[in-house]
Amino acid sequence: MFSKTCEYAIRAMIFIAQQTRNGERVSIIEIANGIDSPEHFIAKILQELSRKKIVLSLKGPTGGFYHDEATLEHSLADIVTAVDGNAIFTGCGLGLRECSETQPCPLHNKFKKIRKGTHQMLTQAKLSTFVDQPKTARTFLKR
Repeated sequence: MFSKTCEYAIRAMIFIAQQTRNGERVSIIEIANGIDSPEHFIAKILQELSRKKIVLSLKGPTGGFYHDEATLEHSLADIVTAVDGNAIFTGCGLGLRECSETQPCPLHNKFKKIRKGTHQMLTQAKLSTFVDQPKTARTFLKR
């Protein structure tokens, strides 16, 4: 459903939200280990998300990635859109370019409901909702 980049982005954002609730910052190494991703790959993803103000970063020996109250209000839909664009919320279930309300594909009406439901679910899932999950729930971020 999501690209590999988007999967890593979502997992990293949740991990950072869980780890930085008291003003701490987490390093690329901690994030990569926490979500079981390659360091270089997650570094590129986080650099882009930082540029788009979805996560904050600070350079230097006490630096790292973190969230504040404003970035914790981003939804998983914001992350998906920042990484993969909005095609998952607007595209054809069969990948057809010409699919529309006036020229629907065979799956159009059923897939439209799935897209809408997915968008609502991801929009309602704010990063702040993941902050206080128990430590045992954090293991789901690894493969």
